[in-house]
Amino acid sequence: MNPEKVVFGFFIVLALTLNFGFVLGDMDDPAHHPVYEFFAVVVVNLIATVLKLGDRTQIGAVLLATSLVAVLQLLAASVLWAFAVYVSQDGLTPAVMASVVSLSSGAVLANVISVVLLVVETVNLRR
Repeated sequence: MNPEKVVFGFFIVLALTLNFGFVLGDMDDPAHHPVYEFFAVVVVNLIATVLKLGDRTQIGAVLLATSLVAVLQLLAASVLWAFAVYVSQDGLTPAVMASVVSLSSGAVLANVISVVLLVVETVNLRR
């Protein structure tokens, strides 16, 4: 067993599961989407992206692309959340929270694609 592959797979799956857990709940209810869980989602996705940087294969390039999409959407959601809390007069409204969750849902989709590609690559290595 290759420890690097275990860590790689662990962070890819963890990014998906944390992000999925954050997205669950009423889209516009901030009580269902804790900021600390969102912070963990962003950090784990960034770690997963860094781990994908070393792969020089075609599947590695697609894995990196999916990870960059997820990070981009999560960073956009972070900026939106921070703007609503620290800049906007209205604060964190249900509409803003729905937008944050919507962007995070896009990151979930990118993470699902990443996990599917990881499974496909793993199955192809066994043959």
